Amino acid sequence: MADVARLAGVSVTTVSHVINGTRPASQRTRDSVLAAIERTGYRPNTIARALARGGTQSLGLAISGLSNPYFTDVVAAIEAAAGRAGHTLLLGDTREDPEHELRIVRALAERQVDGMLLAPTVGALEHALPYLESQGVPTVLLDRFVDVPLDQVGCDNEQPTARLVEHLIDKGHTRIAMAIGIPGLSTTDERVRGYRGALERGGLAFDPGLVAEGHSQRDAARDAMHTLLELPDPPTAVVSGNNFMTIGLLRAIAERGLTVPDDLALVAFDDFEWADLFAPRLTVIRQPTTELGSRAVELLLSRLADPDRPPRTERLEAMFVHRNSCGCTGPSPALQLRAQPSKA
Repeated sequence: MADVARLAGVSVTTVSHVINGTRPASQRTRDSVLAAIERTGYRPNTIARALARGGTQSLGLAISGLSNPYFTDVVAAIEAAAGRAGHTLLLGDTREDPEHELRIVRALAERQVDGMLLAPTVGALEHALPYLESQGVPTVLLDRFVDVPLDQVGCDNEQPTARLVEHLIDKGHTRIAMAIGIPGLSTTDERVRGYRGALERGGLAFDPGLVAEGHSQRDAARDAMHTLLELPDPPTAVVSGNNFMTIGLLRAIAERGLTVPDDLALVAFDDFEWADLFAPRLTVIRQPTTELGSRAVELLLSRLADPDRPPRTERLEAMFVHRNSCGCTGPSPALQLRAQPSKA
C-alpha cells in the first residue's frame, strides 16, 4: 500500500479510504490511486483487514452430496443468504466420511471463518463436533439433527414419510417396501419411523425384508430394487428415501421390463425440478430447500451476534406433492403437511 501511495502521490491513509470507500475522495485522486494499483499489481489482504476488525466476514459450510440436486439447492440458498449479509461462503464436501469431514472442518476453521454450517455425518459426534467445540467455532447443524446443545434446523421427516405410506395404503397396497438412506443418520431413522408408524396405523405388519438399504446412492438403490423384485412375494409399491435413490429405483424397474405406476407404485422423499416433466410424474415430499438454507444462515448470524443465547432447534414444514407415480389418474393440488415450523 505504501508503494501505491508513493506512486499516486498521496498518503497511505488516502489509499486505504479509496480502497475501502470509508471517506470521499476526488475523482482525480481515485483515478491516481486506481492507476497505481493497476501498475503495481497490489491486492488488498482482505483476511488480514477483516481479522483486524474482529472477523473475516466468511462462513464455512461442510456438507456432503454436492452432486445431489437437493443439497445443490440448499447450498445455493446458503450462498445467497450469506451474500446478502455481506459474508463469503467457503465450501467443503464431507463425502459422508467422518475423518474427511474432520479434515474439511479443520481446514475451514484454520481459514478463520466466523462460523460453521455443518450437515453432520454419522461419526460427527466423535470427530468434527468435538473439534469445533474445542476451537470455539460458532456452529449450526442443518438437515440432520444430533443430540447436542447447538442451533439446528432441518425438515420434519417422520410425518411426511408416513403421509406417503398412508397414501399407498389408501390405494389398496399391502406390500409396501422402502429404500432407506445411510443408517444412523437422523433423516434415515426418522423416515423409517414414519414408514413403520404408518404401516402399524394401517393394520399392516412390518416386514424387515421390505426395507432395503440404498445408502442414499443411485447404484446401491438400483441393486436394492432388484433384490426387492426378486422376493417370492415382491412389493407392489415402494417408498424412496431420497431423490438420488429414486433414480436408481426407476432404473432397476425399467431393467426388469416393468413400468411405474402400472406394475409398481413409486413415491419419494425429495422433489426434482423436472419430476413432473416425464412419465411417471413423481408423487413426492418436497422439502423447502431455500428456506432451509436461509434459515441456517440466519441462525448462525444470530449466534454470532449473541453467543450466549440458548440454542434453538427448528423443524421446517414440507409438502406432499400429488402426481401420478402412485397410481392415481391425475394429480391434485399440493397439500401442506404442517401449518407452522416447530421450534425448541
